[in-house]
Amino acid sequence: MTHGVTVALAALGIAGQALIALLVLAAGAALLGRGSLLAAIRRLVWGYELWLAFLIAALATGGSLFFSEIAGFVPCELCWYQRICMYPVSVIALLAALANDHRVARYLLSLPIVGAGISTYHVLVENGVVGQTQACQLSAPGGCATKWVDQFGYVTIPVLTLTGFALVLAFLILATLEPGDSAAEGS
Repeated sequence: MTHGVTVALAALGIAGQALIALLVLAAGAALLGRGSLLAAIRRLVWGYELWLAFLIAALATGGSLFFSEIAGFVPCELCWYQRICMYPVSVIALLAALANDHRVARYLLSLPIVGAGISTYHVLVENGVVGQTQACQLSAPGGCATKWVDQFGYVTIPVLTLTGFALVLAFLILATLEPGDSAAEGS
C-alpha cells in the first residue's frame, strides 16, 4: 500500500509541476503583453481559487501525515518547519473559501512563500548541494538528507512540498486579483 500511495502522490506532484509550468508560461506571456492565456486561466478558476488552494494544501497535509503516521517515515527538522507553513493554509483556506472571502488570500501569502524557501533549502540539503546542520543530523535517522521517497528519478518529499507551496501560492495570488484586473487580463 505504501508504495502505491507514494507513486500516486508523486504522479500528482508531476501533474502539479506541469500546471506550474503552464502558469509560469502564462505569466511570462502576460509580462510580454500577451495576456490572453493568463486571462483564460483567470476566467477558468475565478471563484474557485481558495478552493483550489485548500485542495492542494489538504493533499499536502494528508500526504505528510501519510508519510509519517502510516509509512513510518520520521519527519526531519526541515519537514516540521514545512508542515508549520502548510497545515494552517489548509484550514484557513477552507474557512475563507466557505465564506467566499478573497481578502484572506493576501494574508496567507507569507506561509507558502516561507514554506517554499524552506522546501528549496531542503531539496538542496537532500541533494548534497548544501551541508546539513547538526540539528538536521539529530532530528531524524540520516538527518534532513534522507530520501524517504525517490520516484521518477527526482520526486522526493521536499520536491512534492515545494510543488504544493508553489501551487498554493499561485492560487492565492489569483485569489487576490479582481476579475477585471489588468494584471490578469493582460492589458
